[in-house]
Amino acid sequence: MKIIPFNAIRPVRDKANLFASRSYLTYSNKTIAEKISNNPYTFLQIINPDFNLEKKLSGKEKFKLVKKKFQEFCNNNNLISDKNNSFYLYEQGCNLISYVGLIALVSSDDYNNNNIKKHENTIHNREKMFLEYLEETRFQADAILLAHKNNNYLNKIYKKIKKSRAEYEFTTTDKVLHKLWKISNKTIIDNITLEFEKIKKVYIADGHHRCASTSKLKNNNNMMSLLISEEQLRISSFNRLVKTSIKDSELFNKLEINFYVKKTNLDVPKKQNEIIMFKSNQKYLLQPKKDSYIDNEICRLGVSILFNNILFPILNIKDERKTDRIEFYANNIDFSKVKNTMNNKSYNIAFFLKPITINEIKDVADNNKFMPPKSTYIEPKLRSGLTIYKF
Repeated sequence: MKIIPFNAIRPVRDKANLFASRSYLTYSNKTIAEKISNNPYTFLQIINPDFNLEKKLSGKEKFKLVKKKFQEFCNNNNLISDKNNSFYLYEQGCNLISYVGLIALVSSDDYNNNNIKKHENTIHNREKMFLEYLEETRFQADAILLAHKNNNYLNKIYKKIKKSRAEYEFTTTDKVLHKLWKISNKTIIDNITLEFEKIKKVYIADGHHRCASTSKLKNNNNMMSLLISEEQLRISSFNRLVKTSIKDSELFNKLEINFYVKKTNLDVPKKQNEIIMFKSNQKYLLQPKKDSYIDNEICRLGVSILFNNILFPILNIKDERKTDRIEFYANNIDFSKVKNTMNNKSYNIAFFLKPITINEIKDVADNNKFMPPKSTYIEPKLRSGLTIYKF
């Protein structure tokens, strides 16, 4: 695995907590408006340059403004450019959970040669849009999350680095602590680089579209990534809240063709091929009958069984990505909040799945297969703009 140090553009020390943000896709328009109005330093100012314009922009027209706004931030001394090529050690912690990984560039060659393993299909239009964004702006502000086998040698190096003062140390309003160390010592860089050369493959945990788009860029062969040991990943499932007009009697009659249905107090199923259904204020355990699904690395997953045996044939949902009848909730959200959302937004069925394991993800990726959309919600989530790669 080839990794490459780079000279990041990043916020000045006293503005790191103000500049770095969650992905803009995770904010509502109302929240974005509040943050842009109240924080002149947020990265959201760059990525949403048309927010206060009467005419909303899209495509290249918007991306040109993003590039212009980014340059303004650089010119106003809100951002600095490191002089030396460096790696960056990143730590994130909350509620006794801690993640430590290395921010570095990886080569698109490893992606194209299948050393960077994929487990999700990409949507062509989204991939094309992000490619246009990169071609116009010429910078990457969101690191791709890549997982590798645990490495004791790297752990020892990271532990030693963490004893020094961090470049950044701040806590965000979601009570998450963020730390970043710059690694510019040539000996340490060489040692880390050589150790990663022993790692033959890594797995995309988050960022399939960014990988696919970056690999098609002209005049750039690198993508900024956060490399983390796979044992640190926190994998949740995406639960489905569904709107339907089907009557209970018809629903249960159809379910019983392929499932054993019984009442339960469980919030999450114990087996990967089982499903918890919440309907009419009661939870039900759905256990698939023999021969109701194909037993391979994809079809045995709860997310596949849910779509193939319930969402499509019974509830008439043909594509989960193109319907307004489904809302997705990560399994790390409290059940009571999901229940409140159902009541407030007129969803009348919820489906809860067992989280997929890293070994199941690797099994799919190693066999060059792809999971259905919204199969996994994987943490950590790195803040946008903490390090920026300009190319």
